[in-house]
Amino acid sequence: MSNQLSLEKRTVQGKKLKALRADGMIPSVVYGAGEPVMAASVYNATEKALQEAGYHSPLELVLDGQSQLAIVKDVAIDPVSRRIMNVEFQAISADEVVEATTPIKVTGFDESEAAKLHYVILMVLEEVDVKAKPSDLPKELLVDGSKLAKVDDKLTIADLELPQGVALADKELSTSTVIANVYDPAAEAAAREAEDQKAAESTTAETAEAPAEETKTE
Repeated sequence: MSNQLSLEKRTVQGKKLKALRADGMIPSVVYGAGEPVMAASVYNATEKALQEAGYHSPLELVLDGQSQLAIVKDVAIDPVSRRIMNVEFQAISADEVVEATTPIKVTGFDESEAAKLHYVILMVLEEVDVKAKPSDLPKELLVDGSKLAKVDDKLTIADLELPQGVALADKELSTSTVIANVYDPAAEAAAREAEDQKAAESTTAETAEAPAEETKTE
């Protein structure tokens, strides 16, 4: 079942939104169900709903006693306070195939040979756009990392576990697109240390070869 969030219509906009936010409300706009609807909702309830739904799960918006299925399209965050400033919703229907951004989660890496050797997995691609009916949209896509064994081993789009009814929406992604790869942090640190040492020795050598400044006499 989708998360539910109660909205109320608003008429204030522009500079008057500051007072609305001071009263503990978040302004929002609902697109896709005819004319855009300006709305507002209680801050705490909205924050909780957005944390649970993110950009990948449908929300049930309740406005004027009417329910409308929607997904989150954009959230404006204050860069200083990190508080939610505005939300944009996209109305959808239960039978409509929609696109949503879905996070990728690597599973099983802790049991892999790579992990036993104290190697680390580096995420290259943390989320992808998928398309599905609202009820089929996954909260996350899983990829099995238990078979990773050596440095430069990788996980690709071909390794993604796509649930039934879910397809990738980004046509530019190929099956060989890298999601994550394995590297050795100890080797990386040693390589950086060697480069720093080489640079330091080079600087010392250049200083020693520089001609001494001539002493001027009158």
